[in-house]
Amino acid sequence: MYLNTEVISLTSGKKPDKYYAILEGAMKVFAENGFHKSQVSRIAKEAGVADGTIYLYFKKKEDILTSLFQEKLGELVEKFNDGLTEQMTAREALTKVCQIHFSELEGNIHLAYVTQIELRQSDMVLRQEIGLALKRYIILIENILERGKRDGSFRPDCDVKLVRLLLFGGMDEVVTSWLISGQKYSLTAQVGPTIDFFMKGIES
Repeated sequence: MYLNTEVISLTSGKKPDKYYAILEGAMKVFAENGFHKSQVSRIAKEAGVADGTIYLYFKKKEDILTSLFQEKLGELVEKFNDGLTEQMTAREALTKVCQIHFSELEGNIHLAYVTQIELRQSDMVLRQEIGLALKRYIILIENILERGKRDGSFRPDCDVKLVRLLLFGGMDEVVTSWLISGQKYSLTAQVGPTIDFFMKGIES
């Protein structure tokens, strides 16, 4: 299977509406002002809650960023879960992952700015915490690559652990370049060329 319980279970149950309102407000504020310049009071205003309400759910601003990333990654992996089937070839599955990745960020510019720009400017401890959540996405890609090796569609000498990082890193860079360019072209139009580039190196 492409997905497993470890990969899918990124969040633990339904949380209060105010929790999600705070995360949505924070995403917009972080994207527009930058994480370090964003004030908790501004996030509260954007979320439509009192300043003190923020601290009922989060100890500090860094916790908001970490939770935001975990929640949005959880939603993304759920979309992978809905979009991938066992009938897909490994190439089709990787293409689907890339298509969902690009389309979700293209459709939510605030999320794109936070994940591509702000996370890179956070401190080491914060990046490590975010990395733990990101590991589940990396495992998903690894599972697809392993399947491709087993069914013979990918080269038997394919280094799964290396390729999974290169593939994710490649998609990540495509999104970042699209943002820096001012979104002057279609991000989802880059799915085919991105996957073709990697397939030339790993297909049998």
